Amino acid sequence: MTAQPHSAPSSTSPSPVSPASPSSAFPAFAAVVETLRAAGCVFAEDEADLLLAAARSDAELARMVARRVAGQPLEHVVGWAEFCGLRIAVDPGVFVPRRRTEFLARQALGLVRTGFRTVDLCCGSGALGAVLAAAVELELHAADIDPAATACAARNLAGRGTVWTGDLFDPLPTGLRGEVELLIANVPYVPTDRLAVLPAEARDHEARAALDGGPDGLGVLRRMAAEAPSWLAPGGALLFETSERQLPAALSVVRSAGLAARVVADEELDATVVIATRDLPRP
Repeated sequence: MTAQPHSAPSSTSPSPVSPASPSSAFPAFAAVVETLRAAGCVFAEDEADLLLAAARSDAELARMVARRVAGQPLEHVVGWAEFCGLRIAVDPGVFVPRRRTEFLARQALGLVRTGFRTVDLCCGSGALGAVLAAAVELELHAADIDPAATACAARNLAGRGTVWTGDLFDPLPTGLRGEVELLIANVPYVPTDRLAVLPAEARDHEARAALDGGPDGLGVLRRMAAEAPSWLAPGGALLFETSERQLPAALSVVRSAGLAARVVADEELDATVVIATRDLPRP
C-alpha cells in the first residue's frame, strides 16, 4: 500500500510559548496547588498556573486536575509541551518531547541550511522538525510508526513539512534515497527490561513503540543505521540521541554501517548526541 502523507491547516503550526496568566487572577489557584501537592506534584504552583490558563471553565479545570492527580503527564492534560521555546501539541498517548532532546535540536540547527532535504525519523509529535522548520526554510519530511504520533506531528508541521506513517524509512518517497542532507532520529533506546522501572508518566501514558529499544536498547538504532547510508546524500549527517552507557555500542553500530561518527554532550541536560556523516566521494 502506498503511504499517504498527513495534512492539516497551517493555522495549527506551533507558536512561541506565551507566559501563563498570572495566578493571582484565579481564586481557585490555592485549591489547585493544594490538590496537586497532595498528589505528589513537585512543581505544584507552576502546574496550577498552566492548568488554570488552559481551562475554559470550572468544570474543565476540575477534569484536568483530576487527570493530573491520576498520573497523566501534564503535557497530555493541557495538550502541549514547551520545546525550544515553541508550544508543541502533544495528544494523549504521544511521546512527550524531553528537555534533554533540546540539545539534539540545537546540534541539528547548527548543521541545517536553507533548502536542505531533511528527515525527522521516529518523529513523535514532530518537535524536532518543528524547531528546524521555524528557523530555516527546508524540505522537511517526518515519519513515525505510531498513527497517533503522526496525526499530532501533522498539526505541528502543518504548512512546513510532510508527515508519513510507517516503520522507519518505509513510508518515505523513494526519490529521497541518496538525497537527504540532514537526518534526525530520536530512536527509542530504553532496553526492554528497563521499561518497568520508567516513571509511571512515561510507562503508562506514552506509546511503547516510542520507548522500547529492544533487549539492549539499540535494536531500532541498528535497523535505522543499516539503511541510513543509502538515504543520506554525500556529506549528509545523521544525528541521534543515546545514553552515555550505550555510547560505545551506538558508535560501533553507526561506524559498522560505514558512517564517520563523533560525539557531543551536555552534562547539565544529561544529553549525549552522536553525529554520523556519510563521507564525500574522493576526487
